[in-house]
Amino acid sequence: MELIAIVITVCALAHPDQCEEQRLEFSSQFSLKQCVMSAQPYLAQWIGEHPKWTIKSYHCEYPHSKEKADARGAVRQT
Repeated sequence: MELIAIVITVCALAHPDQCEEQRLEFSSQFSLKQCVMSAQPYLAQWIGEHPKWTIKSYHCEYPHSKEKADARGAVRQT
């Protein structure tokens, strides 16, 4: 099984302009699309545990995929 992450942008209810990114990582054989379709219970649980925050947006990604893409696209200087 691979790790997959639900990346959530959350904002404080008392300060809507105060937003941050949270990551929920777990082992799964989901595709990214399946992850997005199955994320609702995880989002509901997170909101239940953090009542002073609201979810602005979310998406799924494989952990460290951005770093891997950056490394592949990096230009080597000599």
